Amino acid sequence: MDTFLHSGNVDDELMRFFERCRAYVEGVENNRTALAEVEKFKHGVEMEAVRRRMAEKLGLSLHLLTPDLVEAAFFICSYELSIKSIHSPWCFLFDESDAKVLEYKSDLKQFWKRSHGHTISSLSSCPLFHHIFRTLDKAGQPASILVGHAETLLPLLSLLGLYKDQTPPTASNYQSQHGRSFRTSRIVPYAANLLLVLYDCQRGPRLQLLINETPLRFPDLQEDAPLYRDVRAAYRHLLDGCDFQRECEGRPEGRGPNTEL
Repeated sequence: MDTFLHSGNVDDELMRFFERCRAYVEGVENNRTALAEVEKFKHGVEMEAVRRRMAEKLGLSLHLLTPDLVEAAFFICSYELSIKSIHSPWCFLFDESDAKVLEYKSDLKQFWKRSHGHTISSLSSCPLFHHIFRTLDKAGQPASILVGHAETLLPLLSLLGLYKDQTPPTASNYQSQHGRSFRTSRIVPYAANLLLVLYDCQRGPRLQLLINETPLRFPDLQEDAPLYRDVRAAYRHLLDGCDFQRECEGRPEGRGPNTEL
């Protein structure tokens, strides 16, 4: 469960903003065309090659091995490897090139469902974004801890402008995406975390951003820990705007793919 923990209170609305955003639910979550790129890749040449190789290893007729079954086998392999640290027998069905294809398929889904693919996906996190900066403005607590899932973290990271490649991933550009920064296995692994540390410095407060305990620079800011006022200035358009009601109660059909990628 996604929760907001503060003084013993639980506030799911803050951390599950996407469920309350009508434009997101209708325009992306329940819109079959929103993930068109994922569906194209699922039945494309790269996935078809993985399916054929796997069918040969298992001695199965190709028609018995659907793309969904291939993905399920890969998930079992990856779960057992990451959770139990064992080389699952399921992993023998895949080589490194197969794994990269299936990783890309997963990244495509998260990109077009939770990240930069549709503008409303990131805008739905406006309440959490504003809550974070209100907390930083006060700086009256030793720590403020928010607990959620990848569905919470990915839209927020996207709203902050992080992991935004110059060319978006699509069903047709797999070969040119090997160097992409948008890799969800690295961005939101198990125990993924976003940490914002406010330092009291001589010239004024400074803010450091860490993703999974690794320092990361804010987009368009050149310092590892820039002045807090510079961070606020960089996000002024969101701090002064990004109205949840206006964005989420608008016409869902007006929230198409992000054309500013």
